[in-house]
Amino acid sequence: MTKVKAKIGQGDWVVVCDGTRALLLQNVGDEKFLNLKTQEVYEQEDPRTSAQGTDAPGREFASVGGMRSSVEQTDWHRQAEEVFLQKLASRLDHAVRDGKVRNLIVIAPPRALGVLRQSYSHELRGVLRAELDKDLVKLPVHEIEKHLAA
Repeated sequence: MTKVKAKIGQGDWVVVCDGTRALLLQNVGDEKFLNLKTQEVYEQEDPRTSAQGTDAPGREFASVGGMRSSVEQTDWHRQAEEVFLQKLASRLDHAVRDGKVRNLIVIAPPRALGVLRQSYSHELRGVLRAELDKDLVKLPVHEIEKHLAA
């Protein structure tokens, strides 16, 4: 696993994701001339916080005395992102176990990489060739190719 530029060979998978969207790309070109083709696209709805949780933050009472304090509001967006990324890691794990993936490069923002790393199986770690901490998921595929070729 490395954070430097990795050679992307023919047939290698490139996963570009963040907490709400993922592109599974496969290089049908070669190491010199990348030609990434979209294999799968995953997208998660991201409703407003008010639509996800309407309760006010909870209150705690001290065991001694009459003091009370509030509990921090649940971050519904972060929870949804973590579930999305865990499902993505599971999907990748199935592809590895089915023999569809020999080499894998993951490109995601640092926080998303942290969640993904916790969800990697031993088999998935075995095919992982590089992780790049960049947010490229909103770019078109030809722009992603340019970033990887540079």
